[in-house]
Amino acid sequence: MSHTALSLLLDFDDQVQRDRDQTPAFLHRRDRRFALDCQQRGIRPDPAQWLAQMHRLSGPGQSRGAGHRALRRWSRVTAGLVATGAALGIVTMLGLLFYDGGQRINVTVILGFVLAHLLLALATTIQAAVGWQPWRWLVRRLGEQPSSAVQARLQPLLMARAAHAGGCAFATLGLVTLLAMVVVQDLAFGWSTTLDTAAGSYHRLVQGIAAPWAGLWPAAAPSLELVEATRFFRAAAGAPAIDPARWGQWWPFVTMLWLCWVLIPRALLLAFSQWLLHQRARHLLARHPDWQALMYRMETPTLDTGNQHNDAHHQPDTATRTELAGLPDTDIVLCWAGAGEPEPPQSLVGPQALVHRAGGRASLDQDEQVLAQIAGALAAARQPSVLVLTRSWEPPTGELQDFLEQAHRAWPAGTAATLVPLSASPGQPPASHLLAPWLRFSERLPAGFVRVALPPTEPRPDYHRGGVPT
Repeated sequence: MSHTALSLLLDFDDQVQRDRDQTPAFLHRRDRRFALDCQQRGIRPDPAQWLAQMHRLSGPGQSRGAGHRALRRWSRVTAGLVATGAALGIVTMLGLLFYDGGQRINVTVILGFVLAHLLLALATTIQAAVGWQPWRWLVRRLGEQPSSAVQARLQPLLMARAAHAGGCAFATLGLVTLLAMVVVQDLAFGWSTTLDTAAGSYHRLVQGIAAPWAGLWPAAAPSLELVEATRFFRAAAGAPAIDPARWGQWWPFVTMLWLCWVLIPRALLLAFSQWLLHQRARHLLARHPDWQALMYRMETPTLDTGNQHNDAHHQPDTATRTELAGLPDTDIVLCWAGAGEPEPPQSLVGPQALVHRAGGRASLDQDEQVLAQIAGALAAARQPSVLVLTRSWEPPTGELQDFLEQAHRAWPAGTAATLVPLSASPGQPPASHLLAPWLRFSERLPAGFVRVALPPTEPRPDYHRGGVPT
């Protein structure tokens, strides 16, 4: 499990969102037990250790939460901006260096572009720091809407980091294109402006810009003689009578200008946005309201009524309107989140069974592919039905509910999905108190779509699942 500040915050926020479906008494007992275990080991509980404990309690089939999916989506956004920035860097530099053999390449235009790029990079950092989101329209179009208040507060910084990564790619490929053009072309630079600017004033401007590298590379700081000799006017009939080689002596200045005022500032702002993102993540985690509630549960002992009668094994009223159903006659089996591993029970899978796996470690794309494959198999069935194998000791999750609701829309009308909670002991039926959450879960889904059935306790390689032997 990753322990970076950002991933830790997103995983913690996702876990507490899941805990909202649990009762306060259950959460208090669970977290108090965790705190006592940490006290016995002489360690101080922190979010990383608590998440590791939740991961162990959930077992190896735990599905990755919304926090992991959010990071994966933002990685795709960043990769897209990097690719776009690289392509724009090449095209932009070729446009700035366009030379038709007549007019010079105007250094003043390059200076103006560098200034505009630097201001845009600074504005991107400032808007992220203050929480302003001018990129909201792009995020909405990319489908990156935040699923919680924490993700909403991190979204400006995540977008700024992705934008700076694209800016670094833009600057890097622009510099590479510039050096390549210097090698393969005879570039002729000069400077021009409509303003009544003397060569001395322009020289002081470029000397100020070249101050960071003038001592390291004197040739990259244009002299007054070069500035005076390379001024041009587009309306002039021809080029001034100077040595043509002088027009190319600007390239070291242009190269260092791009390196020091485009690439390096972008890289520094990218590092700053990364640091700011992790600082914000630490701040949000330390002040997360659910972390304060978790600390209270860990520090507060659970209450004992003092009753001599031990009712720890008594269960609350779990009566439901749903009754257990029989197994349908179908060869389409779906194993959810690791259920039935390594192989489903022989009493449920016949020789012609089509076994699919979804949830757990499977990605969203893989889940959608399984839905499409099952839909194709159901289209040819007279009585479309699917067996969904689950683990009875793991409570139903919101991810399974989303998957079944999507299946209800994607599968043919009249399809019945039968949930079969498997026991931890092969060949044994699940305990009755473990079936109640699954019965209540089926009531929250579209009426008539999901039923709950018990798995057979004896292997029957050839049988009719409706109860009549073949």
